[in-house]
Amino acid sequence: MPDVQELVSDLVLKLKRRRIEGSHACAKLTAELLRQVVSHQRVPYTNQAAALVDAVKAVGEKLISANPVELAVGNIVSRVLHIIREEDIALTSSALEGLGFSAGSDDDDSHAERDDHHVGSSPAVVAAAARSTLRAPSLHTLLEGIPDSASVRYPSSSGGDSEGKSRSDKSSRTRKLKHAVIEAINELISDIDTCHEQISEQAVEHIHQNEVIMTLGRSRTVKEFLCAAKEKNRSYRVFVAEGAPRTCSCKRACCQRLAGTVITDSAVFAMISRVNMVIVGAHAIMANGGVMAPVGLNMVALAAQKHAVPFVVVAGSHKLCPLYPHNPEVLLNELKSPSELLDFGEFSDCMDFGSRNGAPLLHVVNPAFDYVPPKLVSLFITETGGYNPSYMYRLIADYYSADDVVIQQRKSGSGN
Repeated sequence: MPDVQELVSDLVLKLKRRRIEGSHACAKLTAELLRQVVSHQRVPYTNQAAALVDAVKAVGEKLISANPVELAVGNIVSRVLHIIREEDIALTSSALEGLGFSAGSDDDDSHAERDDHHVGSSPAVVAAAARSTLRAPSLHTLLEGIPDSASVRYPSSSGGDSEGKSRSDKSSRTRKLKHAVIEAINELISDIDTCHEQISEQAVEHIHQNEVIMTLGRSRTVKEFLCAAKEKNRSYRVFVAEGAPRTCSCKRACCQRLAGTVITDSAVFAMISRVNMVIVGAHAIMANGGVMAPVGLNMVALAAQKHAVPFVVVAGSHKLCPLYPHNPEVLLNELKSPSELLDFGEFSDCMDFGSRNGAPLLHVVNPAFDYVPPKLVSLFITETGGYNPSYMYRLIADYYSADDVVIQQRKSGSGN
C-alpha cells in the first residue's frame, strides 16, 4: 500500500494540474485521503484529538493551496476537523457519565474502601485511578478481543501491573477515537456518493406536469434531477442555454430522454417569460446564501427575478462553504484559456510582432464562474431537503466549527 505522504503528494499534484474535474470528485478524493491520514496517524496518550486535528490541518493546507478555487476541498477538510472535535466531545461526555455513575454509588463497601485508599494519595495517583474507572469492561473486551474474566479490574499491588493497565487503557482509548472518526468519515463519503440519488428523489415534489424549465451549465445533479422527474411520468420541456463558450456539455445534458431546446445565451431574457422555473447547479454555496456558479448564471438569475420566475439551485451539502464571498482571503474565480474563445490563428493576428515583446493588441478575459447573490435565489435543494438562502447559517453551524472556518480562510489566502 502506498505511503500516506505519497498519496498526499499525488492528490496535490492532480489538484495543481486541474486533472480532477468537478467538485464531487474533489470532495470524495479529499475525504478518502483524510481517512487514510487519520488511520495512519500515531496519537499520544493525551490530547489525542489535538494530534489528529494537527495532522488533518497540515494535509488540508497543502490541498487547499494546490487549488484554492475548488472550495469543495476546503469544505471537506473543515468537515473532517469538525468530526474529530465532535467525536472527541462525545467520548469525553460518555466517560464523564460513566464516572458520575460510579461516584453515585458511594454506599458500597468497595467504593468506600477505594476512597479510603486514595486519601492522602498524590494527584497523579488519583487521576490515574479516575482514568481506570472510565473503562467499560464490555466495550474494552470487544475492542481488545480478550475474555471477560481478564478485563476485571483488581487493586494494583505492583508498578508492573499499573504500567500494563496504563498501556492497555491508552491503546483502547486511542482506538475508540480513531475508530469513531473513521466511521464518521465513511458516512461522509457515503453521503457524497449518494447525494445525486437523494436529491433526485425530491424531483417530483418540485417539477409538475407540463411545466417549462430553463437551465444553464453542465451539472450532473441537474441532469439526474430532471431525468428522475421524467421517470416519474412528469411531462415538461427544458430550455438549455448554450453557456458559451462551453456549449457541447449543455447540448449533451439535454439529449438524454429529455424534451430539450437549446437556446443562445442572448435569448435568455426573451425566453424567460415562458418559463415556470429555473433549475441550475452550483460550484459552491457561500455562507451568506450566495452561489458560485458557471459563468452566465447571474444573467439568468436577473432575468428570472425580473419576470418573477423561481430560481432553484440543486447541490450536495459538500458544496456548502462556510466562507463569505466578500472576504478578501477567498479566491472565487479563475480565468480559463483564451483558446476557448479564439482560435490560435485568430489570436496570433492580434499580436504586435513589431514591438520587442510582442504585446497583444487584444486581451481575452474568460472567467469560469459567476457570483449569484442570495436575493436572486429562491430555493436550495440538497440531499437533506429544501432550504431558503437565509437558512444557510444553520446548516453551517451543523457541519463546521468556527475555529476551522478561520483556519480555512487563512489557508485560502495563502494560495492566492
